[in-house]
Amino acid sequence: MLYVDNLFILYEKSNILHTEELANNIKSRRKILEISQNDLSEMSGIGLRTLKEIERGKGNPTLEVLNKLAEVLGLELLLTIKKVSGN
Repeated sequence: MLYVDNLFILYEKSNILHTEELANNIKSRRKILEISQNDLSEMSGIGLRTLKEIERGKGNPTLEVLNKLAEVLGLELLLTIKKVSGN
């Protein structure tokens, strides 16, 4: 649980997109679209090295990077922050 300005961000295992799952989703979508890593890097403005790290599950991408990749791959990025009542 992370406390930020009267908000608690709750991490439930079922609601977290884990690094490995994220990597698999990006790589799988890229392959479905038949886009090379070089092309995705160029189209998204993300460095090739960064993209390769993300696809291997080794990267720690920012929301900005994920959003750029999602736009090119035709994916939607959703972020949910839950407010805890009663405190």
